[in-house]
Amino acid sequence: MCSLEKRGNLFVLTLTGDGADEHRLDSALISSIRTALLDAKVHSTHGSVFITVANGKFFSNGLALDPASSPSTSILELSEVYRSMLADFVSLPMPTISVVTGHAVGGGLGLAICHDYVFMSRGHGVLWMNEVHTGMLIPDFGIELLRSKVMKAGSLRDILLRGVKVKADEAVTMGLVDVACDSRESAVEGGFRMGVELAKMKWDGEFYAKMRKSLYPNLCSKLGLGYKARL
Repeated sequence: MCSLEKRGNLFVLTLTGDGADEHRLDSALISSIRTALLDAKVHSTHGSVFITVANGKFFSNGLALDPASSPSTSILELSEVYRSMLADFVSLPMPTISVVTGHAVGGGLGLAICHDYVFMSRGHGVLWMNEVHTGMLIPDFGIELLRSKVMKAGSLRDILLRGVKVKADEAVTMGLVDVACDSRESAVEGGFRMGVELAKMKWDGEFYAKMRKSLYPNLCSKLGLGYKARL
């Protein structure tokens, strides 16, 4: 499932597994992640940072959707709890970093890029929105999340309408990833190193969350956060 560990000012969320686990986002895993986010929020102080990592060959293989066997209400309900999880990340009162050392597909890609910073290892996975291949519509908040990160229209088109598989260096060019690293180990080390540096800033978490929301007003609207800056 997942575990949360506190290392100094760093909260470390690990998507756990035996190395073959795809970390598919079903209601149980999403609930577990949301509980971890709430725990980090409750125990946060000035200078807290949240880092997400994953064991195995997948960061996350997306939402656990099977349109052939699941009624539409179940799909809608899972999409709604996924939306709530993304809203929790955007509202979290601390900087967030994801370390992608395996495939991040569909909703798993959304989980990766909803963080403020993304580290990715070369040769150990791709980012892939596969919905155009599977015939699944992406909800408006998912589209807006991608639009908030990918500024180049051609790149966004290729991700959504061609379903291209994006490797680490290309992901940096597109804006999906901040840093491409040579190995899993260097990606994890880089993510933690940034976390330590950010923690030294001792930022006020609530103010930081307000600044993040002001950066993504359209995304906040789609996520139901209803953010509006007030002086």
